[in-house]
Amino acid sequence: MVSFGSPYLLLFLLLVPAAALGYRALDRRRGARAATWASPALQPNMILNDPGRRRYVPHALFLLGVTLLLVGFARPQAKLSRPQQNATVVLTLDISGSMAATDVHPTRLRAADAAIAQFLQQLPTTYRASLVTFADDAVVRVPPTVNRAQLLHNLPAKALIAGTAMGDGLVAATRVAERAMGKPKVGSQRPPAAILLLSDGTQNEGRVPYQAAARAAAKAGIPVSTVLLGTAHGVVCQPLGPGACQRKQVPTTPVALKQIASITGGQFFTAQSTDQLNRVYKQLGSHLAHVKKWTEITTGLVGAALVAILAGALVSGLWFRRLI
Repeated sequence: MVSFGSPYLLLFLLLVPAAALGYRALDRRRGARAATWASPALQPNMILNDPGRRRYVPHALFLLGVTLLLVGFARPQAKLSRPQQNATVVLTLDISGSMAATDVHPTRLRAADAAIAQFLQQLPTTYRASLVTFADDAVVRVPPTVNRAQLLHNLPAKALIAGTAMGDGLVAATRVAERAMGKPKVGSQRPPAAILLLSDGTQNEGRVPYQAAARAAAKAGIPVSTVLLGTAHGVVCQPLGPGACQRKQVPTTPVALKQIASITGGQFFTAQSTDQLNRVYKQLGSHLAHVKKWTEITTGLVGAALVAILAGALVSGLWFRRLI
């Protein structure tokens, strides 16, 4: 996508086809003048090397350079991907009972832990990361920090025998992100923050509905990307006593995570294996580390224009012993 700071200057581009038509007319007149002093039938014998269509190459390069210069005068802008600086990512992890399912090896939760470790490697070292976990309530395990070892040390190893308070977890993560961004100041831009929420299902516990939590994050300008981890065939074994447990089906439910990502302007992913989860985290790491911003590209166009004009002059000098 390209926009222009001074689009009215693009009207000067009309001069380019006019110049091309003028050159074509002059070329024809030159042929007509040549016919007045030499017979057209004898002209091929008088020219040792007919340049043919090659004579148009320098002029085409020159017109290309002029076109790029005229476009550059209109101050073109493009959305380019640029690295973000001093951003914060709040990792929000579901540790409810269903995350103990073994349909993702070794368990959904342990696979998420391993992928988080890889994800952190994709983030710039200047990024701060935070860890929030939730089951039937939410806990901020690690506040925003650049200390990766501290975050990895606090990754949960076991799921809790508890429900899923997804809305409460998202509220806690939003508060962490807002504090990291700081209060808005006139004339300055707050450092960006994003939330990455990983779960295998929907909400069945908690005080805050996930829809309300997502709207609050969107109002704060914090995108929430979500990852649905697991398959439709997940099973957990809930202990009933010594040596006994009850098998329970825990299929994944994508509805809540899709809605959260949609409401907040984040991305939604699914991962049914450790390899898929690693690919998701790698992609997300690159996505969160860069942001698309409108950037003026006038300098690049002017540089390309000069290259085209100089190339036209060089070709004309080498082939025809003249600059243009």
